[in-house]
Amino acid sequence: MLKFSPTRPRNCLALQGGGAHGAFTWGVLDRLFEDGMEISAITGVSSGAMNAAMAVQGYVKGGPEGARAALRQLWTRVGEANIFSTIAATPMDWLWGWDKGLELGNELAWTGLTSVLRLLNPGQLNPLGQNPLAPLMKELLDKDAIRSPGAPRLYVGATDVESGTGAVFSNAEIGVRHLLASACLPMIFPAIEIKGRHYWDGGYSCNPPLAPVLSPRPERLILVRAQPRSRKGVPNSTADIVHRLHEIAFQAPLDAELALLPRGVQLLDISADEALAKHPLTSKMNTEKGFLDNLFAAGRKAAETALHEA
Repeated sequence: MLKFSPTRPRNCLALQGGGAHGAFTWGVLDRLFEDGMEISAITGVSSGAMNAAMAVQGYVKGGPEGARAALRQLWTRVGEANIFSTIAATPMDWLWGWDKGLELGNELAWTGLTSVLRLLNPGQLNPLGQNPLAPLMKELLDKDAIRSPGAPRLYVGATDVESGTGAVFSNAEIGVRHLLASACLPMIFPAIEIKGRHYWDGGYSCNPPLAPVLSPRPERLILVRAQPRSRKGVPNSTADIVHRLHEIAFQAPLDAELALLPRGVQLLDISADEALAKHPLTSKMNTEKGFLDNLFAAGRKAAETALHEA
C-alpha cells in the first residue's frame, strides 16, 4: 500500500457521468497521472464514479502509475466484453445497428430508440433486469483499498428516486451497489435499493457533486466533462430536441454548483465538446473497443491542451 505525505498537493478531481463516454475521462486521467499528479479527493457519478473508484484503488496500491493501470484494466474489460451487448437482444439491437456496424448517430436509430422507450417499460425492455456492469464491478472493485486509512477521499453521487435529491456516498460505505446506483439508467435498469432507499443515475441531481471535495478548500479542482456543453444549430426533430434537452438537464446541477465555487480555487475545466458533440445520446451505450479507444485518445489530447493552457 502507498504511504501518503501530509504535504501532498491539494488536487481534487470531479468526473462527470456519460456511460461509454467515460472512456474520454479515462484518457484525460491517463494523461494527468502520466505526469505523476497527486490527488487528495475524487468525486464522480455514473461512469465517472467507476473511473473514480478505479483511480482511487489503483492510486492506493501504486500511486499515479497504479491509477493508470487500474483504469486501463476497467476499460479494457468493458471493450473486450462489449459490456452492454447482454441487453442488445432487445429492440435496441436492431435499432442501434451494432451488429451491422452502423453509425449510431443516424436519425433512424435515435428516433427508433425513443419510440421503443415510449412503448415499452423497463421491465419489457430488460425483462431479466440485467445490469452488465454488476459482475464487472464485483470482480474489479477492491473495497479494502478504497477504504484504507490513507486513501484519497472518494465520493459517489446518486439520485434518490422518491425525494429527487442527490445522495453522496464516501469511501467507508462504497460498494458495488453504490456504483450501480450512480449509473442506473431508469428507462433500462431497475432502481437500485440501498438500505431501503431507491436510486437512479446521479447525473439527474449532481453531475458530479462538488461540495464534498471543496471542504477543506483545495488548491485546484480538475473538472472532467463527459458530455458536450454546446452544439451548433437548433434542433427541429422530436428526437433531436429530446436529445438536446437531456444534455441541458444533465448540465444544470453542475452549473449550479460551479456558480458557488469558492474564491481561490483554481479550476481546470476539461471539456469533451470537440470529441463528443458529433455523437448522439445513444453513443453512451456504444462499448465497442474501437469507439472507446478513440475516446481515450481524444481525452488524452484534451488533457494535454488543458495542461498547456493552464
